Amino acid sequence: MSRGTKNDRPAPHAADGHDMIRVHGARENNLKDVSVEIPKRRLTVFTGVSGSGKSSLVFDTVAAESQRLINETYSAFVQGFMPAAARPDVDVLDGLTTVIAVDQQRMGGDPRSTVGTATDANAMLRILFSRLGAPHIGGPKAYSFNVASVSGAGAVTLERGGQKVRERREFSVTGGMCPRCEGRGTVNDLDLAQLFDESKSLDEGALTIPGYKPGGWNHRLYAESGLFAPDEPIRSFTKRQLADFLYREPVRMKIAGINMTYEGLIPRIRKSMLAKDKEAMQPHIREFVERAVTFTTCPDCEGTRLSAGARSSKIKGISIADACAMQISDLAKWVSGLDEPSVAPLLATLRQTLDSFVEIGLGYLSLDRPAGTLSGGEAQRVKMIRHLGSALTDVTYVFDEPTTGLHPHDIERMNGLLLRLRDKGNTVLVVEHKPEVIAIADHVVDLGPGAGAAGGTVCFEGGVEGLRASGTVTGRHFDDRARLKESPRVPSGALEIRGASAHNLRGVDVDVPLGVLTVVTGVAGSGKSSLIHGSVPASAGVVSVDQAPIRGSRRSNPATYTGLLEPIRKAFAKANGVKPALFSANSEGACPTCNGAGVVYTDLAMMAGVATTCEDCEGKRFDASVLEYRLGGRDISEVLEMPVAEAEGFFGSGEARTPAAHRILERLVDVGLGYLTLGQPLTTLSGGERQRLKLATHMGEKGGIYVLDEPTAGLHLADVEHLLGLLDRLVDSGKSVIVIEHHQAVMAHADRIIDLGPGAGHDGGRVVFEGTPAELVAARSTLTGEHLAAYVGA
Repeated sequence: MSRGTKNDRPAPHAADGHDMIRVHGARENNLKDVSVEIPKRRLTVFTGVSGSGKSSLVFDTVAAESQRLINETYSAFVQGFMPAAARPDVDVLDGLTTVIAVDQQRMGGDPRSTVGTATDANAMLRILFSRLGAPHIGGPKAYSFNVASVSGAGAVTLERGGQKVRERREFSVTGGMCPRCEGRGTVNDLDLAQLFDESKSLDEGALTIPGYKPGGWNHRLYAESGLFAPDEPIRSFTKRQLADFLYREPVRMKIAGINMTYEGLIPRIRKSMLAKDKEAMQPHIREFVERAVTFTTCPDCEGTRLSAGARSSKIKGISIADACAMQISDLAKWVSGLDEPSVAPLLATLRQTLDSFVEIGLGYLSLDRPAGTLSGGEAQRVKMIRHLGSALTDVTYVFDEPTTGLHPHDIERMNGLLLRLRDKGNTVLVVEHKPEVIAIADHVVDLGPGAGAAGGTVCFEGGVEGLRASGTVTGRHFDDRARLKESPRVPSGALEIRGASAHNLRGVDVDVPLGVLTVVTGVAGSGKSSLIHGSVPASAGVVSVDQAPIRGSRRSNPATYTGLLEPIRKAFAKANGVKPALFSANSEGACPTCNGAGVVYTDLAMMAGVATTCEDCEGKRFDASVLEYRLGGRDISEVLEMPVAEAEGFFGSGEARTPAAHRILERLVDVGLGYLTLGQPLTTLSGGERQRLKLATHMGEKGGIYVLDEPTAGLHLADVEHLLGLLDRLVDSGKSVIVIEHHQAVMAHADRIIDLGPGAGHDGGRVVFEGTPAELVAARSTLTGEHLAAYVGA
């Protein structure tokens, strides 16, 4: 490992030898006894190729141990409600402070969660309207779409003259929830044809809902209720029977000798399935819901989620619903125009919060935007809002590629925010690939030299200038600059888009070139995704690889997701003369002790549960008898432990040669995922890794147009060149490739650029440039043009 000198630029809070976070002997994931000293109250950037161990060191070791130690300060009862966390595999962790991890995990898809509720903005607006709104309708809860209006009566115990007296008191809570949609903004209708086949009887399996097969308890509840004949077709039910079947209120009854609650099919489905977060559903349940349910804007509240009373109360003609629907940059201006001494501190804090949204490049959002619709980068920046105004100091903030989804123009502002957090006396740890962020670091820790098993060591510690001269992969590529393409390809045709008006687009007319590499650029929120994903037809000829999260459980892995496991199972079966199902940890081959999970979960009642490696299969997930079967000298668990690059060679020749598996593995190597192991849980992959996994899967499809959304997310400088080669190969094979991207190297390499803007939200939505990268640089007429010109040194 080489060590460089500290960055010459002085930091406001110098760290001495006794003011360090010390990590010794870290072995989490692929880390190989890593020992580092991280200076406190400095900005440290962790670099290295994808899969080199950056997140394993920062998130899975430092942040995880800090959180575990904090959790241990709570009572055993409270810990019982927290997720279990084992101690990271590390010898010594010294000098830890409280860690606040700001990652790219998308926010939950709960329909009640919005940008406003995820920050403190909504809470402050509710207080503001409860003070200044006219007519006055009540306290802050009266403006909340998460609080229903209820009334009732109950007994209370009072003390009078030393005597305790029970009195009946009436109570009421005035909430702002729309009673029709219960604060969701949408109402849903169930397609009865997707619930049951009316031509069949219950005994014949009329119910087509997952989990309602004949013989099961869900089915017996209806078939044995006695409210209707189970052997008659549903379409022959009387009106009363059909009402009992579909809508009856809950009633206790005895079925098969057991007391059960009978409830009509529709309310039961709504409670058991529709009240849940769709992303948390099992895949077959989610498919059923998407097929059986239609969602429409609530006609009573028009999607605002709020009651008529909450909408009637206004400040200067603006209701809280109007305020939440405004673009945040506009809302900030409106709030700045309010001058009321009685709520001056509240207005100042609200203005500061809204200004932070604008400063962080999210001014184009609205507070009523559902949190689940934000991209990973947007979600991370929304989480940052909470911390920018925090009074806490001497905290360790951990960021996972905070520039994801940011235009070069916005990266400058992000750098300012990171430095501001540091200057308040905090330790800031950033996992990042962008040279613009690495350049502002006080200290750099470079991991590698490779990925996966080839990584996990510290290659360099020191300042930025030392990194440049270090000879590491990051150091060698730090000043890489792609050159403008000298001879751009000539389009073979065009995809005509006319009158595009999705979201903030203003009737856009544009011809997207075909047969070439087209890059769509513009600041975050300018309308890039709205134009391409909203206008390019999703047909058999279009392969779209967007940033939507991959769905799957902890049992899902690259082998199952790509379809790779199918030819591997068949190859094992053929070589050993047995059934393919034996080689599935989710089927017949599963270890009976852990059911193929590899770990056993132990519930410790009031204390936090523990996940321990299964002693019988030692985490291999398969029954011992299955591991006796071999292919090319390896058992199935050893194959799943192979990195993709090794597996490509294994299945490419010799006894294990399997062409169908080899083709999939080649594509995984092509997109830069050669370091992933075949059995690595999808839940451990970064956002960039998941997107490239989707790209590898789709590359096998027959499509003429490929649409990629920020494929450089999570890519190291050295891997960007590899990606450009892959894009070239796709175009040279006859494909049309459309890339939504912020990375200047991809822009410079494009044949054509379509730039949207000039700003974000309602300040964007227009095409401000069409042409070659060289023409964009020469014109310097847009923000993108200015930054690209600076990048290529023009």
